[in-house]
Amino acid sequence: MEQLLQVGAISSTHGIRGEVKVFPMTDDPKRYQTLKEVILDTGKEQLTLEIEGVKFFKQFVIVKFKGIDNINDIEKYKGCSLYVHRKDAVKLKKDEYFIADLIGMKVVTDEEEAFGELTDVLETGANEVYVIQTEKYGEVLVPAIRQCILDVDMETNIMRIHLLDGLL
Repeated sequence: MEQLLQVGAISSTHGIRGEVKVFPMTDDPKRYQTLKEVILDTGKEQLTLEIEGVKFFKQFVIVKFKGIDNINDIEKYKGCSLYVHRKDAVKLKKDEYFIADLIGMKVVTDEEEAFGELTDVLETGANEVYVIQTEKYGEVLVPAIRQCILDVDMETNIMRIHLLDGLL
């Protein structure tokens, strides 16, 4: 299991005082208000940054980091991802999973036949759609609804699905 979970990516600077526009990669951007720190992945190193202030603007979260007080100090981090430690992640309800934990999961049918591997999760608005790579059918899209997703076993890393008519 991933120990760091992505919560956003810096898209651009905001003003000249070191604030950044963050594209949130969480289903609840308001969670930034309770975050104390994030890990910035520069590609070469990981920096822990303390959050000093949070505002919201359209689909973005405007974040001010402690100790970064001008545009020149933060501009080099445009495009970098922001993570939190799993212990600081939101608590999940029953039958909720982090996308990072689902990617790579083995998928079997309700008849216990190997089907493929979950390679991506598409967020469509109505419900999520699981992208499953199979040898026989290529890429198969399966809606994340109770009629299709029968069981997700995080310990064995196996998802059991039922293929509704028309999915193949």
